[in-house]
Amino acid sequence: MASEQLPVDGAAAAAAASGDEPFLGLLDIALLAVLIGGAAFYFLRSRKKEEEPVRSYSIQPTTVSTTTATDNSFIKKLKASGRSLVVFYGSQTGTGEEFAGRLAKEGIRYRLKGMVADPEECDMEELLQLKDIENSLAVFCLATYGEGDPTDNAMEFYEWITNGDVDLSGLNYAVFGLGNKTYEHYNKVAIYVDKRLEELGANRVFELGLGDDDANIEDDFITWKDRFWPAVCDHFGIEGSGEEVLIRQYRLLEQPDVQPDRIYTGEIARLHSMENQRPPFDAKNPFLAPIRVNRELHKGGGRSCMHIELNIDGSKMRYDAGDHVAMYPINDKALVEKLGQLCNADLDTVFSLINTDTDSSKKHPFPCPTTYRTALTHYLEITAIPRTHILKELAEYCTDETEKQLLRSMASLAPEGKEKYQSWIQDACRNVVHILEDIKSCKAPLDHVCELLPRLQPRYYSISSSAKLHPTDVHVTAVLVEYQTPTGRTNKGVATTYLKHKQPKEGGEDVKVPVFIRKSQFRLPTKPETPIIMVGPGTGLAPFRGFIQERQHLRDEGKTVGESVLYFGCRKRSEDYIYETELAEWVNKGTLTLKAAFSRDQEKKIYVQHLLEQDADLIWDVIGEKKGHFYICGDAKNMAVDVRNILTKILSTKGNMSEADATQYLKKMEAQKRYSADVWS
Repeated sequence: MASEQLPVDGAAAAAAASGDEPFLGLLDIALLAVLIGGAAFYFLRSRKKEEEPVRSYSIQPTTVSTTTATDNSFIKKLKASGRSLVVFYGSQTGTGEEFAGRLAKEGIRYRLKGMVADPEECDMEELLQLKDIENSLAVFCLATYGEGDPTDNAMEFYEWITNGDVDLSGLNYAVFGLGNKTYEHYNKVAIYVDKRLEELGANRVFELGLGDDDANIEDDFITWKDRFWPAVCDHFGIEGSGEEVLIRQYRLLEQPDVQPDRIYTGEIARLHSMENQRPPFDAKNPFLAPIRVNRELHKGGGRSCMHIELNIDGSKMRYDAGDHVAMYPINDKALVEKLGQLCNADLDTVFSLINTDTDSSKKHPFPCPTTYRTALTHYLEITAIPRTHILKELAEYCTDETEKQLLRSMASLAPEGKEKYQSWIQDACRNVVHILEDIKSCKAPLDHVCELLPRLQPRYYSISSSAKLHPTDVHVTAVLVEYQTPTGRTNKGVATTYLKHKQPKEGGEDVKVPVFIRKSQFRLPTKPETPIIMVGPGTGLAPFRGFIQERQHLRDEGKTVGESVLYFGCRKRSEDYIYETELAEWVNKGTLTLKAAFSRDQEKKIYVQHLLEQDADLIWDVIGEKKGHFYICGDAKNMAVDVRNILTKILSTKGNMSEADATQYLKKMEAQKRYSADVWS
């Protein structure tokens, strides 16, 4: 380093010594002027290119932000843009964020300019200052996730109001919760936040709203907000502006001149992250895991269940039995092509959607610039059942008045409109492609469709292996989703259809899928000698395969392991009895006690619930006498509810408890992590 600097230092000393020479000669000055001029020309030219899109929608202008994008002060942003409404969201799958966006957008109708905010990106202690803004209101759209937990992005805020004792007097607020009644802790987070904010002195402007995703959460939301806005107007003494104005949240910028290496091709966050992989790997930076094995588990019956082994060697990702692996799927290419045709669009057009709200930290709805093909393939949920606000906006592009009124009706609060939405959209399982196929006069521009559709979410699977045996492999057990709809169409599951076609070939190139690990509370007891009962019909067996692998491994090492009882169920022993050979081996080795129900192998159907009822003494012995652990995995709507009720009954009869005491005992087991559920609906 010193040798490189010496000539420079020497030249500087010589120039300083000869005081009769100027520091820069005429030639130097001329060269410098040329360089500065060239840089200025390039800068202005590139800016002009960026600011002159080939085609752009005229969008209502919004206030220019005076705060930086990295500023986490939502108070500064509100004040700088003359807003008084802030809608925070706690969202795991994107629905909470979507609802928050719709509320913030509608605020304009009621003279309350709004902004959407992610509590994880905000200094939430600023809620104390919100009262200083006239007619200010904070709305919280909060989902409950897992076993009654806040979503990842709302965790810090939840802990802050739980553990803190701040004075929130003067804060006006309202809460809407997103939950699912089939789960034990229905809307626990929203119920708690609503109550806790009041305890801290805040002023509830409107009653808590609870959305049930098992029924019709869209209907719950629009019914709640239809009563919410009049209450807000009454509270602040303001009037609505009447007719709803449909305002685009994003403006289109077509970018034909963007260099190919600056275009997103499916990356979740960082450009080229799929080519230049580097840890840590998570939801924003998934690991491309090669599929080592993809084999069929079913032996007949017309349905398909896949056993998939993902190689995570070199990723530095770690997992425990009971964790989940998340996978980013892609949409069916034929559906993508069909949507492009219906919107009369060139799918290879390079474009960006740019947020018209310059104060928002979310500049684009998905990574931009990209092509329509990539957006529809990697970033957007095109097979989801569309919510009513999408129908309302699509209606504006109908040239046939009858079709326009049909879409408007289904987006309305009128009882007949709600019934039509239920039958024509939900019961018929119509996605946006089906709607555009059937509403032939609707010719929506594809950029607006891209704005309206929700983000394509990762799919989560219970890991069906133990890291003690397979430290560099993650096993997945997944049933292929495919069904006929009332309109005669075939709907296919996005992720399982994608996986079905990911078949590794011996000697061929690696077949890879983007994945990351999500930690879970679904855990084996810390002491191996603790007995366990596992209830896992169908693919509910997945995490228990990992549990049993681990317990067998401990026994092979000479350790004492408690009793492991598995209740498994499927339709027919000869068709869908998955992992039959492995289970038989564990039984023969004395590691597992297996209770299997084959519902259709006899005239009267038998399910795992029936086997549990017959084994009341065994169950009480394990969980009542020996303080063992009880686990459920599988269907939340019927099986898990039935099993919990049976367990309460067994505790009551065998433990000589009242029903109330048995319920309390079960809650205590949950608190002690002795009762765990990994269920889905």
